[in-house]
Parts: sequence; C-alpha cells; structure tokens
Amino acid sequence: MSQLASELRRPAVRARVKRPALGPSVTGGFVVLFLSVVVLIPLAMVVYRSTDSGWGGFWHQVHSPFAWSALELTIVMSLIAALVNLVMGTAIAWLLVRDKLPGQRVLDTIIDLPFALPTIVAGVTLILLFGASSPIGINLAYARSGVLIALLFVTLPFVVRTVQPVLLELDHDMEEAAASLGAGRLTIFRRIILPTIAPAVAAGTTLAFARALSEFGSTVLISGNLPGKTQVAAVYIYGKIQEDSVTGAAAVSTVLLAVSLVVLVLLNVIQRWVARRD
Repeated sequence: MSQLASELRRPAVRARVKRPALGPSVTGGFVVLFLSVVVLIPLAMVVYRSTDSGWGGFWHQVHSPFAWSALELTIVMSLIAALVNLVMGTAIAWLLVRDKLPGQRVLDTIIDLPFALPTIVAGVTLILLFGASSPIGINLAYARSGVLIALLFVTLPFVVRTVQPVLLELDHDMEEAAASLGAGRLTIFRRIILPTIAPAVAAGTTLAFARALSEFGSTVLISGNLPGKTQVAAVYIYGKIQEDSVTGAAAVSTVLLAVSLVVLVLLNVIQRWVARRD
C-alpha cells in the first residue's frame, strides 16, 4: 500500500521539477553579442580614439575655431528644426487624422518621402529649388537658412509619424463628454488631447533632433561647406577623415554622441514620469 502511494506521488514531484530554459538565455546572449558588435564596440572605439592625445588634446580638438563653430551651428539649427517640427508636425498629424481634404492620401504618402529619399538626393532637390538659379526666386544656398531648410525637410516625418497613431487611437467619447459639459475647443485640447499626445510629441521631437545632429547628405550641397560659417558637424568630421585627422573627427563625433545620449535619457525620464502620473 505504501509503495502504491509512493508511486502515485512520484509524477506530482516530477511535475514540480522545472528543467532549465536554455532558449531565452541563448537568445539573450545572441542579442547582447549582436548589439555589442554593431553598436557598443564601434561607439566605444570612437570615444577611445578621441582621447589619443589625452583629454587635453580632446579639448583642443573640440575647441578649435572651426570645430566649435560647426558644433554650435549643428546643435542650434537642430534644436530650431526640432521645435518647428514639434508644432508643424503635430499640426500635420492632426490634419491627416481629424480633417478630410482632397488628395489627403497623396499628402499622407508625401510625408514619408524624406524617409525614402537618399539624403544626397534631398540635397540635390534643395539646391535646385533654393539655389542660385531657383525657379521660385528664393536663394538660400551657402546660408544658415539653407541648412535649416534641409534639416526641416529630413526630420519632419519623425514627429508626424509618431503623433499620428496616438491621435488615431484617441477616445472621442471623452471629448464629446467634455463638450456636453460646456468645455470649449481650446479647453478640450489643453486638458484632454494634449496630455495624451504629449509623450508622442516629445518622442518625435527628440528623434528629429537626434536625426538633425547627424545629417550630412542634405546639407553638404546647400550649405556650401564654408568653415566657420555654414559647415555642419557631420561635414566637418568627413573633412577631418579626408585630412587623416582621425583624432579630430573622433573628438567631434564624441561630442555629438554625448549630446544625443543626454537628450535620449531626458526623453526616457520624461516618458516614465508621464507614465507614473497617468
């Protein structure tokens, strides 16, 4: 009898014994290895090469007149482009979701063109439209305004495509309930819609800013690449590589990397704060 009871209990004991799951561990290790080879190791090498002459040499490379001017121009223009696209990208997303216009599907497709076009093709397009022989009589070539137009062109889709899905999923019942209680359109937008889309707007704006920091192809033609005036950081880095000054190129690249990381960390903090508040 005791032997029979022991036999009956044995499957239950075996059922409680869990075999080690090797699948997730192997997959996780492969993912970490892939990210290390593709992302972490190259970025670490850039930072390492930027200090070939020590931190004093790093500061000398970054603070040289042309490097500092390129960094300043890039960060300022990227910030302006991101803020402009914050407003216009949100407005375009609203137009595509809430309004019905003739040719709306065509407009929705055109928004993605900066994603699909090679950046050098975007540069050719802009120099033909806003260059010295502009068919519309507007010459922005070799000017900072031309750099801004190029950055606006390549970064606009980031805000639109980030905000648009959130607007599509927005609950209209809350807006109708607020309207029935006497709330105006501005109040409904400020109290209901804006808090909902704010994380998406912040994410799109941050991605636009980070993308603008690294832009090369669309700016290299219309800017004229004038050192100290219209030369952006990416073009300056390319010039340093052509001069075989790897340390100088790595130093400016490290600054851009640091700015991007700070912005992305700030965005992550804001999104977590918004999630806890919700």
